[in-house]
Amino acid sequence: MSVERRGERETYSYLCIGCPLGCRLELDESQGELLEVRGNSCKKGEEFARQEHVDPRRVVTTTVAITDALWPRLPVKTDGAVPKALVAEVCRALRAVRAHAPVALGEVIVADVLGTGVDVVATRDLPPRKEAPVGGGGRPPGPV
Repeated sequence: MSVERRGERETYSYLCIGCPLGCRLELDESQGELLEVRGNSCKKGEEFARQEHVDPRRVVTTTVAITDALWPRLPVKTDGAVPKALVAEVCRALRAVRAHAPVALGEVIVADVLGTGVDVVATRDLPPRKEAPVGGGGRPPGPV
């Protein structure tokens, strides 16, 4: 974000992340009142600029540890946007989380993360790890 001042009017510049176009937005403000948004190619751009200016938020995507699963990490995301100032803290909190397989797509892994009212959900199914066959030396069954 950058700011340009002209008298009592300030123009803030943002790069929109509301859709894939990545528009360069300008938002004019005077004495705390939002006056105009320019540069948006869609309605999401105007909504993004106004939200970003007063209360920036982000969806967090990361992974958490998982036990007894086919892979050691489970991809997760917040099911809504959290305040931008809390993104690093959400990630720190998720480092302490350990899920247990099996997990289904959309399953809530952490409810109401950090009291934000936003849940952290799995972004894929993750089946349990299959046990090695008895006497198989850890090799999968079938032709060699």
